Amino acid sequence: MRSPAICGLVFIFACALSLAAQDQKEQKKPTTLRGVLLEQLHTTHDQNDWFVSVKTAVDGVTTEQANWKQGAGNHSVGQLTYHLLFWNRHTLNELKGQPQPKFSGNNEETFDNFDSKQWADTVSQLDQVLTELEKFVETADEQKLQASASTLAHIGTHNAYHVGQIVVVRKLQGSWNPDKGVK
Repeated sequence: MRSPAICGLVFIFACALSLAAQDQKEQKKPTTLRGVLLEQLHTTHDQNDWFVSVKTAVDGVTTEQANWKQGAGNHSVGQLTYHLLFWNRHTLNELKGQPQPKFSGNNEETFDNFDSKQWADTVSQLDQVLTELEKFVETADEQKLQASASTLAHIGTHNAYHVGQIVVVRKLQGSWNPDKGVK
């Protein structure tokens, strides 16, 4: 049988180790604007963190599932994914000073132009555009990064919002696997 003093020392040692591990984890969090923006972009693109990424959210979605929607006025997974592709591409072109494709300004078009025959290509293009946004942040000089920070933060928030919608639609259609991170 262990003495209370030894048990107490073991407890204190375990607490100290736990705090040290927590401190190390906290230190790994980004501390620069570039780091925070990259973290935001990655957690909505390809790294699950507080919520699942778009990569996880659309993983395994069939063309039929991408087209499914519940009731009038609601969007399908495909429409939401196309909308994300549109606005992320639009933002990337803007940040790079590249010309924009014709756009009437009607946001509904950014959902309604989804073509189910191109579902796999839409997912692939979104992955590519999100990767290019991350590369933009990695390589932008400080002045460009500062000037773009608000736009990039908003695109990250916008992406998180719609990824949440994708997961909800998948839950409603019964195609979401809760083992992927959202119960």
